Amino acid sequence: MNIMVIAAHPSLKQSRANRAFTQELARHAGVYVRDLYQMYPDWRIDAEKEQQLLLVHDRIVFQFPFYWYSCPPLLKKWFDDVFTYGWAFGSGGDHLKGKSFIVATTAGGSENGYRAGGDNWFTVDELLRPIQSTITRCNGIFLPAFVTYNADRGTDAYLSQEARRYAAYIQSELEVLVH
Repeated sequence: MNIMVIAAHPSLKQSRANRAFTQELARHAGVYVRDLYQMYPDWRIDAEKEQQLLLVHDRIVFQFPFYWYSCPPLLKKWFDDVFTYGWAFGSGGDHLKGKSFIVATTAGGSENGYRAGGDNWFTVDELLRPIQSTITRCNGIFLPAFVTYNADRGTDAYLSQEARRYAAYIQSELEVLVH
């Protein structure tokens, strides 16, 4: 399985959690990691190139810090520019059909804070519904998200453990992830 990870952290080199994740993934053959903010510092996304990369990968992972209950703005722009009518959805837009997608996100809050009655009122899965809807609209398979909570206060040992768990998760067979 060919896996492409689109890391969308505005300061990946300064991030402890997301940097630990990408460093762990570098040890795994068959996982292609791309730093969206490094590739597009001017925010001019090469949609055709991105579409070609999507075509040659079986699983696409969107890795990002949870920003105000969503993804960072460059990733939102990436969706807008790349998932176009006639290519990703609509008449003739079936290029993502059958491809699997995972959101991998890091949150500063606790898992207990992301629930009804918690500090954030909703679960991360509920807050990711717009991305899930986008993938579903494009005939992709939206797999359960990978979430690391307490990412900003995690020890190096915790983040290293989470990075290994993340690498194993995104490389798992579809049947394992859909339970």
